[in-house]
Order: sequence, then C-alpha cells, then structure tokens
Amino acid sequence: MGIKLYYTTVTASRTVKSQQAEVIRILESKSIKYELVDISVGGELRDEMRSKAGNPTAVPPQLFNEDQYCGDYEMFSEAVEADTVDQFLKLA
Repeated sequence: MGIKLYYTTVTASRTVKSQQAEVIRILESKSIKYELVDISVGGELRDEMRSKAGNPTAVPPQLFNEDQYCGDYEMFSEAVEADTVDQFLKLA
C-alpha cells in the first residue's frame, strides 16, 4: 500500500480529531487508497512517525507515500485548495 496516514485514536485535542477526520474524508472522496497507522498503540510508532517526518514534535495527522514524507495537515489542506493532492501525495 502506498499512502500511510499516521493518526491517533487517543487524543483530547478537538483540532487533531477534526484534522484527521478531514484528511480521511478527502482521501475517501478522491478514492485514494490509504493505510491507517495508529500511533496510540505504542510509543515506537509515534517515534517512527516523527523520525520519518524529520520533526521531533510532529503530531498527527502526518501523511507518507510508503516511507517518503508528504506532509502534515496544513500542507495537505493547501494541496486540497490548490487541487494538487495527487502531486502532494507523490501519486502523479
């Protein structure tokens, strides 16, 4: 599977919850297949996400194509606005 969405099922942050839901909704509306990686199941997954993103304080949602970092919610949102989601996700 190509696209991986690092997310969490355990958060008190309304912002994180709504951003994750928005990313999932858009990926599904564009029929883009993706794999969910829940970082709340173990600290090593959170560390892996942060390491691959190159940001020690990265928070979900974070998007990757295989192991290639695509970006965070803000960058994804900008790609949606510019209608460049395929390029953002390195699908084009």
